[in-house]
Amino acid sequence: MPPALFPTPTFLPDPRRILACVGSLALAAVLGGCISMAPPDTRPPAPVRASWEPDAAAQPAAASAAALDWRDYFADPTLRELIAQALDNNRDLRIAAARVAQAYAAYGIQRADQFPSFAAVAGDTRQRVPGDLSFTGRPLITSQYQVGLALSPWELDFWGRVRSLKDAALDSYLASEASQRAVGQGLITQVAQTYLALRELDERIMLARRTIDSRAESLRIFRRREQVGSASRLELTEVTTLWQQARALAAQLEQERAAQAHALELLVGRPVDMAPATGLIGDAELMRELEPGLPSALLENRPDIIAAEYQLRAANANIGAARAAFFPQITLTGSLATASADLSGLFRGGSLAWNFAPGITLPIFQGGRLRANLALTEAQRAEAVAQYERAIQGAFRDVADALSARRWLAEQVDILQATQAAQAERARLAKLRYDHGAAAFLEVLDAERDLLAVEQQAVQSRRALLASRVSLYAALGGGGTAIDAARPAQADAPPP
Repeated sequence: MPPALFPTPTFLPDPRRILACVGSLALAAVLGGCISMAPPDTRPPAPVRASWEPDAAAQPAAASAAALDWRDYFADPTLRELIAQALDNNRDLRIAAARVAQAYAAYGIQRADQFPSFAAVAGDTRQRVPGDLSFTGRPLITSQYQVGLALSPWELDFWGRVRSLKDAALDSYLASEASQRAVGQGLITQVAQTYLALRELDERIMLARRTIDSRAESLRIFRRREQVGSASRLELTEVTTLWQQARALAAQLEQERAAQAHALELLVGRPVDMAPATGLIGDAELMRELEPGLPSALLENRPDIIAAEYQLRAANANIGAARAAFFPQITLTGSLATASADLSGLFRGGSLAWNFAPGITLPIFQGGRLRANLALTEAQRAEAVAQYERAIQGAFRDVADALSARRWLAEQVDILQATQAAQAERARLAKLRYDHGAAAFLEVLDAERDLLAVEQQAVQSRRALLASRVSLYAALGGGGTAIDAARPAQADAPPP
């Protein structure tokens, strides 16, 4: 009779005792897994002031950015449609979503190490034993059949190493999810800023073309005057120069608008037909007013800060795993099967075969590998702390810059509007003085050139003021939940 793959012992212990032993070890592993050697998860103190500016408390109440959906903040229907298309089609956002799915899968792989892994096994082995190796002195052909259940090597997590690795993978997944929200928030900001740049260029082109038409008419008049001798050749040349300068400005602005339109198509992720706007840029029709709140609110509202905090927690968990590696590692492996030399005898009485092999590994000498690994994780945590603090400082600067820009750009807009009115009056009076012979045409030339420059600068300042309000919305965490509905499909949600 050929030997079975799993020799049947002459004394079989009570299966209930085996199950009780395995259950006790599993319970001890679960209880031991509750032990964590990771440093405590505490937020470093925020390295920023308690308020944005001295008169922050005196600011008028308005909507909170974090609680205001981008559809409610941006009132322009064209802009809202562009943002919606960008959130659906932008490739950078798709890349971020794929990275979230990858991180979730990696977390699932790491989480599976906490549980025992069983596999159904079946085998059929035939072999020939030469006569000089056989105990009978004759050649033998043996057969072995088995069907059973095998337990892969499973670590009893007494010191929390496996759990710490799982926690690190979970925090990395949550960090990637927060980073995806940050990408979505940045995308909303970029689309809005590019749209405002297009509107600015449309208005500047409109002003340039209006100036071209006005100067073309002046050129026609001066040509007629030069023909009848009432204007000099020099004056005609100066009028021609003014007309050509306006044409050159319009061509430059058209080229800039084409580049902005191409950038908008890249952000939206599909072709966009943006016809030139005919109206002026207005505040009320584009977005709402915001209340900056307190700097501490950024810790809950800014997705980039949330991502940095999860990365810090992952670094803490990795330290716990590195510390647990210094302690003994206990593993279980085994199998429960039925085996026989004949296929027909697989499920007969007495064919039960089992194997139970606990093991323990105690690190003694590894050339300093474990200490170096612990030093590495501690250095990575120090880097994560610095990155977390830098994210807070960067967020504080973004808000402070947006608030100061909103204040001082509003003052610049008022000044430039008054300057534009004064320059328009100056150009009108200079033209009257020239027509009555009280001034040289050079005075008219300077006045019209300055008027065009101020008109262009006024449009730029209004767009910059609106852009600062978009930046403030993003800096305060607005739009950070725009892609919550677009998360990758998940079999189950991770535990808290």
